[in-house]
Amino acid sequence: MTVIVRDLRTDVRADIEGFARVRRLALPFLLVSPESVVHHVARSHPDAHFRSLVAELDGEVIGTAQVSLAHQSPEPGQGSLNVYVHPERTRHGAGSLLVRTAEEHLAAHGATKLFSWVLDGPANRAFAERHGYRASRSAHFLRLDLAHGTLPPLQDPQPGVELRTAADYADDPRPMFALDAETTSDEPSDIDTEFTDYEAWIEETWKHPLLDLSLTSVVVVDGRPAAFSVAYTDGTRYSTAMTGTARAFRGRGLAKLAKNASLHRARAAGYTEAFTGNDTGNGPMLAINKWLGYDICATEVRHARQVG
Repeated sequence: MTVIVRDLRTDVRADIEGFARVRRLALPFLLVSPESVVHHVARSHPDAHFRSLVAELDGEVIGTAQVSLAHQSPEPGQGSLNVYVHPERTRHGAGSLLVRTAEEHLAAHGATKLFSWVLDGPANRAFAERHGYRASRSAHFLRLDLAHGTLPPLQDPQPGVELRTAADYADDPRPMFALDAETTSDEPSDIDTEFTDYEAWIEETWKHPLLDLSLTSVVVVDGRPAAFSVAYTDGTRYSTAMTGTARAFRGRGLAKLAKNASLHRARAAGYTEAFTGNDTGNGPMLAINKWLGYDICATEVRHARQVG
């Protein structure tokens, strides 16, 4: 029984479903579907040199890795590799082989610093340290019981403030791009991100198969999108992919308004559980999620390693 690592075959259904299954088992609080797996391969920018890798044992996909260069960062030479192995198929060497293959790919394309998210458990952290990675920042996964929990009452928008959805921008999403670019650049992260390529954003973000335009809330102030809460759904579960407010409108409770409205609509649509994630240093967003009733369900730690 020999483990092999290779590229994901997006034209083979068993490959795609195996990749999605491993990700769901390893990270049950993140939404993933066969369609979203294919999307990342097909729509990622060429400068990202993106690869989806699988580790196969006796014909079964037991491990996965998503590998890319941070091409939207102003600092060159940064890469990321996120490796996950089927929880019942560990100790076959799949993780180490995926890491080695990913590192070789990134180094070949000029990466000098690598980042990887690792679940905050003794075995996972020890694995990262054995491969030369050192802990950096951390983030929480949070869960909300929409079926039995109590959401805060819906708030009436302030004068001059209007609640819309992303579906209202389906014909011209450029205002959504501008808001996403500004809020993403201010997110706490080891890797700074600058969205400057509108067409690439359309392909990667706006056309994402899990993006739910009707459940994505947009707060408009004097005709300008000022805050939003981006909703992903997979048919049974709901997740917030991003919540943010433009700098000029912060401190007015607009992110609360956006996210609460989205959650109320999600519950009305029949979704029974919601997930989100926060950097542990993002106090304002953690406070909003606590107000909404979210509980921490897992923590991951970003690890980094210099190469080359």
